[in-house]
Amino acid sequence: MSEETSKLPKDIAAAEGKVNVQINGTWYQFPRGMRIIDACKSVGVHVPTFCYHPKLAIAGSCRMCLVEQGMPPRLAPGQAPSYDAQGYQHIQWMPRPIIACANTVCENMGIKTNSPLAEEVRAGVLEFLLANHPLDCPICDQAGECKLQEFSNDYGKLKGRYTESKTKKGKNLSVGPNINLDQERCVLCGRCIRFMRDIAKDPVLSFSQRGTHNAVTIYPGRELDHPYSMNVVDLCPVGALTSKDFRFKMRVWFLKETKSIDVNCGTGTNITIWSREEQVYRLTPRQNDEVNSCWMPDEHRLNYRFINSPQRIPQPVIRTDINAPHRASTWEPSFSALAEAIKRVPADQIAIIASGRMTNEELYMTRLLAEQIGTKHVDIVSRVKESDGMLISADRNPNTTGAQVILGLENPGSQLEMIRDGVQRGKIKAILCLGEDLTSPEAGFKAQDFENLNYLFVMDHTASDTARAADLVLPGVSFAEKFGTMINVTGRIQRLNKAIEPIGYAKDDWTILQSITKALGSNSPAMNAVSSMDILSLIGQEYAALENINWGRVGDCGLQVLETGVTIPLIEQEKNPQG
Repeated sequence: MSEETSKLPKDIAAAEGKVNVQINGTWYQFPRGMRIIDACKSVGVHVPTFCYHPKLAIAGSCRMCLVEQGMPPRLAPGQAPSYDAQGYQHIQWMPRPIIACANTVCENMGIKTNSPLAEEVRAGVLEFLLANHPLDCPICDQAGECKLQEFSNDYGKLKGRYTESKTKKGKNLSVGPNINLDQERCVLCGRCIRFMRDIAKDPVLSFSQRGTHNAVTIYPGRELDHPYSMNVVDLCPVGALTSKDFRFKMRVWFLKETKSIDVNCGTGTNITIWSREEQVYRLTPRQNDEVNSCWMPDEHRLNYRFINSPQRIPQPVIRTDINAPHRASTWEPSFSALAEAIKRVPADQIAIIASGRMTNEELYMTRLLAEQIGTKHVDIVSRVKESDGMLISADRNPNTTGAQVILGLENPGSQLEMIRDGVQRGKIKAILCLGEDLTSPEAGFKAQDFENLNYLFVMDHTASDTARAADLVLPGVSFAEKFGTMINVTGRIQRLNKAIEPIGYAKDDWTILQSITKALGSNSPAMNAVSSMDILSLIGQEYAALENINWGRVGDCGLQVLETGVTIPLIEQEKNPQG
């Protein structure tokens, strides 16, 4: 037996800078200084808590995470320690519990999360919390995802002993444009206060009063109106802070959860789409420590209502006469009409204006379409504003990086002015507009510019001034209705997942582009693709930056494929709190 294999686990841990800790009778090795609650979680041992959050400062106020702790006994002078067969000292258990969130592991420590003492004190904490808690679970918006409900069921007592009248506090208080506060439901965990103080840097929340009258409140003359204020709704473990947007809209147990990404800027915040019966009810942030930590800006969180808006385009519409209104069409005649129109215009007089909101797969099909037509006039609409210094990127397009890679655009948006000038001078006679409104301030076209065109085609999911002027409009889908990938500003490829079915007769954008390219005579391997995953595999064969990329490799949290030199301010602050 070699020297290495003869070493005891405790000795190997010491060599790696770890400590040995016994949790519920089983020995584990953890990094020195790790919090007890994190150590337990890492090995699948659940410790209930209200006030603890891994991204916030420790408060230790709720006492829900009390556990029994033990250490080797203090030796008498001259007494040598004794060890068991595994090399561990005997553990002497302390007569009082400790909180797991504020204490760290150390060598030969023992932890019991399920001992009679731990269970008794946990039930006692719950009894105190429920003493003044209102019994309004049936009408509480947090029902179904309330930690107090869960812990009362798992750890609480069947019957309470408190018979006095409950203390009354504020009910349904509007504390900001997006948030309501119910002080009676609050368990005083302080998560909201710490988030606004430490993450949002806008400390407008605090505790007021004492004893049973203690309550979360907002400073006089202020509102909870910070651009990231709705994160306190996610943080609240009970129904004290609720979203006005989601309030009384739907019970969470009816909703389907779909992992996806935010498409409102280049950060690509990881989100969960909550939907039911082909309707999106809310968006919430999903943890990704490389992209958005646990947070999301309110503006992006609320930008989902357009998905089911009356302005959605439900089916193809075509116009055969410039003075006639659009009429409904079907897909195959629309593809044929578009192919014939494209063939009538010389390739150097055709421009394709794609979008930085398109997925990599859609951009790849756009590239193939441009090659099939033979045009070099291809660009996207650039959207650059000032970063908010947290999560909202200066690049308001979610996939500008992908457009640079897939379409080969060195400076996205640089050709747009040339295309616009070409339209005004009569040198560009046809535009294929993919997912953009050309009359937007960023694109800069005017309605009269379209009068110089022989043909205007639009593929989009929502009606716009450009669509109203188009000869043919084909309905695409929103971010919640498709699969695909995007590359964020830091060079991380991430996945969009389909949460709901397309509205009406709308189709995936990439399949629309595939059909158009096929109608023009292309025999590319992409013409045989049956899913966006197939297109991603083809991309992985053509681009060095995305070599061997596939859907599985990207995963739920994405994969770093490029080094762009861009960083996300909030993530940098989290990595270096002192900075």
